[in-house]
Amino acid sequence: MKAKLIIGLLALALTYGCSTQNKLPNTDVITNTAETIDLAQGKILYEGKCGRCHKLFDPTSFTAEEWKPIVTRMQPKAKITDEQKDLVYAYLTSK
Repeated sequence: MKAKLIIGLLALALTYGCSTQNKLPNTDVITNTAETIDLAQGKILYEGKCGRCHKLFDPTSFTAEEWKPIVTRMQPKAKITDEQKDLVYAYLTSK
């Protein structure tokens, strides 16, 4: 009787352990968090660097294609790196 109980408990433990070990973490949360951080950095750069010299346009004022040359043209004036330019562009085109 004890042997059957022990075997039953082991089988239950193995079944439960296998079913929970195969679950992967929700990577959507990680991806969404990284995107949110990038957009927040882009917004901070846009407001801090671009807003220092002129009024800021609403991101929806231009399409993604219209923003591309604007951001490229303004990059040297704002003194931002290529990575920072990409963050600003991502923020402006995320709306």
